[in-house]
Amino acid sequence: MGTITIDGRKVEFTDEKNVLTIIRKAGIDIPTLCYHSELSTFGACRLCTVEDDRGRMFASCSEEPRDGMVIYTNTGKLKKYRKLIIELLLAAHCRDCTTCVKSGDCNLQTLAHRFNVTNVRFENYKEKRPLDISSPSIVRDPNKCILCGNCVRVCEELQGVGILGFANRGSDAMVMTAFERPIATTECVNCGQCRVFCPTGAISIKSDKDAVWDALADPNVRVVAQVAPAVRVAVGDAFGLPKGRSVMGKIVNVLHRMGFDEVYDTTFSADLTIMEESAEFLDRVKNGGKLPLLTSCCPAWVKFVDNQFPDFKEHVSTCRSPQGMMSAVVKEYFREPENGKGKTTVMVSFMPCTAKKMEAERPDSYTKGEKDTDYVITTTELIEMIRTTGIYFADLDSEASDIPFGFGSGGGVIFGVTGGVTEAVIRRLAPDHDKATLEEIAECGVRREGFIREFSVPYEGMEIKVCVASGLANAKKVMEQVQSGEKEYHLIEIMACRRGCIMGGGQPRLAGERTKNARTQGIYNADSVSVVKKCNENPMITSLYEGFLKGKEHELLHNHR
Repeated sequence: MGTITIDGRKVEFTDEKNVLTIIRKAGIDIPTLCYHSELSTFGACRLCTVEDDRGRMFASCSEEPRDGMVIYTNTGKLKKYRKLIIELLLAAHCRDCTTCVKSGDCNLQTLAHRFNVTNVRFENYKEKRPLDISSPSIVRDPNKCILCGNCVRVCEELQGVGILGFANRGSDAMVMTAFERPIATTECVNCGQCRVFCPTGAISIKSDKDAVWDALADPNVRVVAQVAPAVRVAVGDAFGLPKGRSVMGKIVNVLHRMGFDEVYDTTFSADLTIMEESAEFLDRVKNGGKLPLLTSCCPAWVKFVDNQFPDFKEHVSTCRSPQGMMSAVVKEYFREPENGKGKTTVMVSFMPCTAKKMEAERPDSYTKGEKDTDYVITTTELIEMIRTTGIYFADLDSEASDIPFGFGSGGGVIFGVTGGVTEAVIRRLAPDHDKATLEEIAECGVRREGFIREFSVPYEGMEIKVCVASGLANAKKVMEQVQSGEKEYHLIEIMACRRGCIMGGGQPRLAGERTKNARTQGIYNADSVSVVKKCNENPMITSLYEGFLKGKEHELLHNHR
């Protein structure tokens, strides 16, 4: 506990790790490009530099607070210093801002406006380098890199993958993969977190928007959309609506207006996933199958297992992800002449996740030689598409998703947050479905705070040991403990992105914790108002199993690795 004086105001602090945090809590927006509270301190950009009462200048991100400090954040010297830093960064930066995919969402561009940088006096000494477009999920443009190191640190510290690093020195320094290999040839899992943390256009989403617009303009094509749970709580605030509010009805409306013939809800196929995965889990438990069962909904996690824990490949559930199940079922449905009516079906998946683009390209995402998911559009791309139409999104009425694949349970909705898959499985296995049982399940530990959650659930005289983890670095810790025999579980749920799909690599970049919490609560609110809570009580699911899906479950709903 102590007190520091910031711009003449006394501010108390307790356990804040640096001066920067205290300044921001005092209501002052200190600029940064390389600092992020979830990453280690790097101190490269120096924009957070402040001045003390002796005239000493220091980076506030790496300075520990001391009782009695006197700090100034906005002196004339600091303004000139920050403006010069931005000017130097721009001098070594590609300045095609009007056509850059990050325009309007670029931290460097924002700071240039904020500090009135209208002219760059220095020559660009950087040699132009080629783009890396090898990945199905992201594009790397080294000409827009400012060497903040965010991508390097998030890949290593939060995701435990570490495919990026610094090379060379001085003016020749750059971020690159080992031996400058194309990113697709590395152990990149396509999670997209590097893109979320990148403050410029150096890492961006590989977009399929133009291909989707072309499909919508083709009269011989039936264009079908599916919308994932996490998308509905991340679109609204881009159009002035409250953060975290579910706007699924408005999304359905705007997609219909764009020209989509059918708009389905991925919560429906999430219900399918739970039906299949809970059956697979019980079969393994009762008949001595490979345990722990590892969930398979997250393609970045599945690739992480392939890369780093190949001995556990057979532990991964054979169930396709909700995206995979929906696409396979929809394509099969429209193959039937009475449903297809002579049109080609194009499946467009709206996801919070860049790794879903990679999943759609995998060999096990094809059925009968045909690609199940034709295009994956992230939430960020969806927002851009809505803006292209000029439609006032916030003013739209809500529309219901189309039948027969547009109705899902609350258990399907909560797939959007970490622990949601596990909670939906527990709901499925629970003999009762009253409100008290659902509340008991929610309080069993599955919604507990933290990126690694361990708990047990009683089932038919035994204790089911469960672990839920989000963030691949945390997943790595869990798997190493399982591998060494230190821990034993029956079920492990992993989401590559911390907090789950609401924080996916394709989501709009965030302003702070308030938005993250609002998205989580938005998912739980959508569950709370859902009429059906359990997948097996969804009448559309029952009808599907008794109808055209009968006898095709293994072919359409499971991977055949």
